Amino acid sequence: MRAFYKNNNGLIATADWTPNCWINIECPTEAEKKYLLEDLQIPEAFYNDIEDIDERPRIEIENGWTLIIMRIPVKSNDVKLPFHTIPVGVVFKGEVCITISFHKTEMLTDFVTYTKRKNINIKDNFDLVLKLLLSSSVWFLKYLKQVNQKIKLAEDNLEKSIKNEELQALLQIEKCLVFFMTSLKGNDILLHRIKNIKSQKEHFDLDLLEDVEIELRQAQETTNIYSDILTGTMDAYASVISNNMNTIMKQMTSISIILMIPTLIASLYGMNVPNDLEDNRFGIWIVISVSVLLSAFGVFLFKRKRWF
Repeated sequence: MRAFYKNNNGLIATADWTPNCWINIECPTEAEKKYLLEDLQIPEAFYNDIEDIDERPRIEIENGWTLIIMRIPVKSNDVKLPFHTIPVGVVFKGEVCITISFHKTEMLTDFVTYTKRKNINIKDNFDLVLKLLLSSSVWFLKYLKQVNQKIKLAEDNLEKSIKNEELQALLQIEKCLVFFMTSLKGNDILLHRIKNIKSQKEHFDLDLLEDVEIELRQAQETTNIYSDILTGTMDAYASVISNNMNTIMKQMTSISIILMIPTLIASLYGMNVPNDLEDNRFGIWIVISVSVLLSAFGVFLFKRKRWF
């Protein structure tokens, strides 16, 4: 999907390209790839780098073109990995500025809406990059809130179950947090490299830089806190599950011992040897009574020792 946005107290969609407008391309088709490589003539290596799902955040310059890759969070349709991160590339040269993403994202659509609502102007290409970094940090925090809800739900399920599925759910959430931590560290390094570009230092909005740094730091700290909490929770519940299993095995063993008492008495009485009860017409009732009494005594003893 290809869209053009011009800067007019917010990003306004236009039908065609105009100088200094923003070109946003998501999930590029072959026609859009041809438009990028042949019409706009961006370096093919830049296009291939953005396509790589594992590409790290970085900045690169080639033949006058500047490539800035950042990582943003996205929701996944994969139940085993509800959230992950993807690379988004910003490529610009002169009057041409393009963002390329090979996945559909909520962030970019929300970014356009936000600039309209707040009447935000984009001064230049680096200003766009910083505002996108700020927006990505905000979206990291939004998804972290949803991750926290999933952690609470898994904890509630663990309190009622001794199965492994709930622990596996926590493991999947831990994977998401690992992806978030890695991407946020990469974005933080990218921000420091952008700040150190000598030709742009005088043009940066200092307030915007500070906002980006604060949001990035907050997202990193929140991710680290959730990761530490999750690790401790998993260790604690692994012990709880093991303890619950031991309790059940203890109860089953106690029941087996109680049931063994009448079985033992019946086995002794049923042996083919004289026992003075074979001719007694009350012999069977004596055996049953002894079995019941001894079993009841065993239950009383186990209850007293809290083995049940």
